[in-house]
Amino acid sequence: MLEYKVLGSDPTKEYVIFLHGIGGSVNIFFPQMKAFRKSFNLIVVNLPGHKNSPSLSTYDEEFSFETVTEEVVGVLDEIGVDKAHFVGISLGSVVIHHVLSTAPDRVQTAVLGGAITKINLFGRFLLVLGSLLKNVTPHLYLYSLCARILMPRKNHKESRDAFIHEASQMKRADFLGWYNIVYSVPETFTHVNEKSASVPKLYITGEGDHMFRDDVMKDTSHMPNTSFLVLSESGHVVNLDKPDAFNKLAISFIKTEGQMNWEDVSEEVLYSNH
Repeated sequence: MLEYKVLGSDPTKEYVIFLHGIGGSVNIFFPQMKAFRKSFNLIVVNLPGHKNSPSLSTYDEEFSFETVTEEVVGVLDEIGVDKAHFVGISLGSVVIHHVLSTAPDRVQTAVLGGAITKINLFGRFLLVLGSLLKNVTPHLYLYSLCARILMPRKNHKESRDAFIHEASQMKRADFLGWYNIVYSVPETFTHVNEKSASVPKLYITGEGDHMFRDDVMKDTSHMPNTSFLVLSESGHVVNLDKPDAFNKLAISFIKTEGQMNWEDVSEEVLYSNH
């Protein structure tokens, strides 16, 4: 069972579950906790291989996004929550894609920050380069290199440093296990549209998310019940770069289940497609 914590038990409030990215932990959602707890019960989860959650080596079958999805749904089952609002960042959004494809009935709404729908040519080049280096390079060096390429600007530094700090506590084998399934990221998005058309989805990305922004905008443009926003002066990890704007938009979207007043969106939204 994954390491998790439930914050709040108000029977009148709905549940929001938070899913971090590779190398992260529940700590990356610290800027969200106070704001979200005013309106929701929260479930914060450390994904496999992170903090005190099971190491990838403990799984009998080959590690995959199916494994992760089963574990996340298992947390909801243990708590007794049939349906929750999902908030994910980076590879946490990829996990949400897989949940939307395989267990859409468990998702009330989905907020996907720094989402990934495909790996572009430059990204594939980096994966190949990383595969060549991973057996001869300390995993934290490889992680730091990827973080600096993904979040290169000065205004990304706080987010970049936070993820590198969290990743420093990750075992090498667990990091490499996650690295090895990054190739399958596009597969997680393949059936999202057909399986979860009725689930309201909000994609929030930063203008500086040069690796994934344009593909996410294109891939979600014709999906029903789906909105796409770009925040100014933000990079890949939008919840840390622009926490106030992220919180306002995500909470409004969840409360209204996608029927929020779009004229009242944050002034930091550069582009919206809804």
